[in-house]
Amino acid sequence: MLKTWKFQVFFYLYILTYMRKLAMNELSRISVEEFKQQEKLPVTVVLDSVRSLHNVGSIFRTSDGFAVERIVLCGITGTPPHRDIEKTALGATQSIEWVYVHDIKEAINHLKAEGKKILAVEQAEGSTMLHQFNPLPKEKYALVFGNEVNGVSEEAMQMIDACIEIPQFGTKHSFNIVISAGIVLWDFFYKLKLKSG
Repeated sequence: MLKTWKFQVFFYLYILTYMRKLAMNELSRISVEEFKQQEKLPVTVVLDSVRSLHNVGSIFRTSDGFAVERIVLCGITGTPPHRDIEKTALGATQSIEWVYVHDIKEAINHLKAEGKKILAVEQAEGSTMLHQFNPLPKEKYALVFGNEVNGVSEEAMQMIDACIEIPQFGTKHSFNIVISAGIVLWDFFYKLKLKSG
């Protein structure tokens, strides 16, 4: 018992001595202008009638973190400037390029015309599990995330090139859209930027 107590004290002292949170001025954050000039992850995020403004803001913030090309807001998805979006975006609406297109079909047609591969993030027949999907380095992608209740719309599902699904192992049948976006964007960032580099 005494050995365990001594080890715990030693361990906590070690952490306090060697593990220190970085101060804000040590994080090497770039400016909005520098962010706009840097090379982006070849991904456009498409929000298909996302109803929560807090979710929209959080996805802006996550998209900034992984330096995505832009966000396309569709349907009932709220748009900046809005205080509820800014509450979670923390200024990312200034760094991330975004556009609003009311009709999801019009948005997808435009993205296809730009040469982007359209991928729905959804549970669907014939979907590819995320860990089995390998994005190609020279390809550009548009990831469609759907409504919190109904998921990706049927209109969008009829137009996609493929569907990727996040494996799940619990009692619930879905993740929150913000969690889904974080998981998928990290996976794309890792496979396209870190693993290949």
